[in-house]
Amino acid sequence: MSGSTRSNPLHRCQCACCEDGSGTSATTRRGFLAAGGALVAAAPMLPAPVAAQSGDPELARLQAQNRILLKGGVVLSLDRQVGDFAQADVLVENGKIREVRPNIAVSGDSAAVVDAANRIIIPGFIDTHSHSYQGLVRNIMPNGLLNPDYNRDIQNTLTPVYEAADAYAGVLISALGFIDVGTTAIVDISQCSHTPEHSDAMIRALQEAGIRAVHSYHRGAGPAHQYPQDIKRLQRTYFNSKDQLVTLALTANLNAPVYSLAREVGVPVVQHLVGADLNKQVQDLAQAGLMWPGDEYIHCLGINDTTWKLLKDQGANLSLCATIDMTMGHGTPTIQEALDHGFRPSLSSDHGVTLAQDMFTLMRGTLMFQRLQVLQRARKGEQNLPPLLTSRDLLEFGTIAGARCANIDSKVGTLAPGKEADIVMLRADRLDVWPLSNAHGVVANFMNPGHVEAVFIAGKVRKWRGSLVGVDVARVARTVQEARDAVMRRANFKVDLLG
Repeated sequence: MSGSTRSNPLHRCQCACCEDGSGTSATTRRGFLAAGGALVAAAPMLPAPVAAQSGDPELARLQAQNRILLKGGVVLSLDRQVGDFAQADVLVENGKIREVRPNIAVSGDSAAVVDAANRIIIPGFIDTHSHSYQGLVRNIMPNGLLNPDYNRDIQNTLTPVYEAADAYAGVLISALGFIDVGTTAIVDISQCSHTPEHSDAMIRALQEAGIRAVHSYHRGAGPAHQYPQDIKRLQRTYFNSKDQLVTLALTANLNAPVYSLAREVGVPVVQHLVGADLNKQVQDLAQAGLMWPGDEYIHCLGINDTTWKLLKDQGANLSLCATIDMTMGHGTPTIQEALDHGFRPSLSSDHGVTLAQDMFTLMRGTLMFQRLQVLQRARKGEQNLPPLLTSRDLLEFGTIAGARCANIDSKVGTLAPGKEADIVMLRADRLDVWPLSNAHGVVANFMNPGHVEAVFIAGKVRKWRGSLVGVDVARVARTVQEARDAVMRRANFKVDLLG
């Protein structure tokens, strides 16, 4: 893409960090935190009285009750012991799933009852690899490649000029966007940790959005970054309890000292594997005893059979990005290699610079590519072929496999009694999917974000009847627009809306 040379800039930003018109921010840490606090105070992201504002008595009851009963829906628990149901109920109590079965009876005043007829109830989707700070530059390079476009324009031109306020706005819009499309948990790689203030801002955005997330601390640009040692401060400040929605990891860049630091502070490593030949680096880390079960490996390109087996033996988790790999030229997606080596991989979107980040897109792209590969091999006369992926397989990759990859499968990923209630309710009565003939197939093969009617995270309603709850959308949109324009101006980067 040639966005860096085109004219037609967007309208002038008027955000506080650029009021001097110089294109350079005078925002201090104190000024940024004050501005952020004012934003939250003036327009709380998740306020209690939103139901009264909306005039929706059902929503008000949902927010007031500790018990919620989703009644009479198609329930895909994705837990083999619980089972899936053509018609059943899900009882939520104090943020956790209490029962999943048909015909749960409750008294009229003891629970908020939601009529889920013609709805499909599933666990929340989990995207295990997002650079969410890039929410400011969504769809900016629709035809871009990893090299030279992404590395030149995103990594080396736009990202370095982000102020802490911009990182906050980018993560906030991404997190809210994820909730809107039914994704209740993400692994967020904070590749914008230019200063400790940037890290604080990105964590605060995740917290305020109300999404479940792994904040994977990553390097930033410029002389003020404190990567990787600042992870100790972050852990003390934000992650002193495991009983919270946002948890901590460390992105290590195949660097042995950084792996050692992750082991010292007791957090998982989140690691990209994209290169021509990464085998020796990975194998050396394993030989040094620095790879732990639960570490996450993304893309998995540039590794051989020996390294695949090593990852399996070490208890690694996989996050595959088939759609972005195919579109931006990272390499041939390794979905079949992962399956051949006994993995049940999770799915991830990477970023929104080029492609949509919803799980419906990711499931379909992965399903199509794996089936194409196997069917082409069949046409060539190969024998003993691997099985074709099914729509249920893809739903598992997008939910419970994602939970395992993020090390939160004890909490979420399936609809099972005792787990926290991260739940998505999908409309199955719209004309683009009606009549309903197969529940797994319609979710994986037919639906899109427009079918996401309600979203619960830890039992709290975050989306209801198609709209986010407690979010001043206009104010968030203005904040993000202003931050995006400020980044563009500082980077002297022009975009062409119609190009």
